[in-house]
Amino acid sequence: MCAICGCGSSSPDGPLHPHAAAQPGSHHDDHAPGSEHEHVLPDGTVLRHSHPPSQPHRPSRVLEVERALLADNDAQAARNRQRLSSSHTLVLNLMSSPGAGKTTLIEATLRRLQGRLFVTVIEGDQQTSLDAERVRRAGAQAVQINTGKACHLDAHMIDRALDELTLPSDGLLLIENVGNLVCPASFDLGEHKRVVIASVTEGEDKPLKYPDMFARADLIVVSKTDLLPHLDFDCQRFAEHARRIQPRVELLFVSARSGDHLDDWLKWLTTQHRSLD
Repeated sequence: MCAICGCGSSSPDGPLHPHAAAQPGSHHDDHAPGSEHEHVLPDGTVLRHSHPPSQPHRPSRVLEVERALLADNDAQAARNRQRLSSSHTLVLNLMSSPGAGKTTLIEATLRRLQGRLFVTVIEGDQQTSLDAERVRRAGAQAVQINTGKACHLDAHMIDRALDELTLPSDGLLLIENVGNLVCPASFDLGEHKRVVIASVTEGEDKPLKYPDMFARADLIVVSKTDLLPHLDFDCQRFAEHARRIQPRVELLFVSARSGDHLDDWLKWLTTQHRSLD
């Protein structure tokens, strides 16, 4: 179950309200059934909804379920991180919207790092093993996780997948999360760094529309820059928007297909791997 969006199933006491965690303690219980009301989040976002008569609001129960779920996930994530750090394996959680180019970037990375660094991959998708097959053809060991109705990976899924991987010392593990700019931001998998990939075809406003995702990024990779001559994408404006959300975030503008600035990506990977020492 995802307590953030209710993707897998709902709470035993009814559907979970997506704004409950954002404003703990700020919601009043005096809304009449069927009434419509709004909440203003710290970033200015306005949330409007109504309570149907058959589903009264239970903010304390919502927070209890969500906190318990995230606490359990975080505990497993800490065990994952310890397990991977002991083998000197750098773990990256790659997140993006569907089609932003995560798998293509992984394929290009595998080609460039062949013979230099042992790379393994965990692939997350709701259905199919297509991406894992692509990664294997590129020469890496890969495990596919199919999440079904759930829209993100969690730490327990990663724990089970690690049992199927060979992780020698001094390696790199790339986790390709399910394509989604919302829920994956809330779930620690045991990674060392979070990389958010945004393609130039998506527009410059993505950091402002999905602030939770971009606020937690250690690196933002803007992909498909070979398409810039055909688009009205403004790289400087995107960077300004990203740094409004996360002032210290690093940004790279790359093309996995043409190879433009892939060396900058590989240099970043190498630096992060050395930082494990």
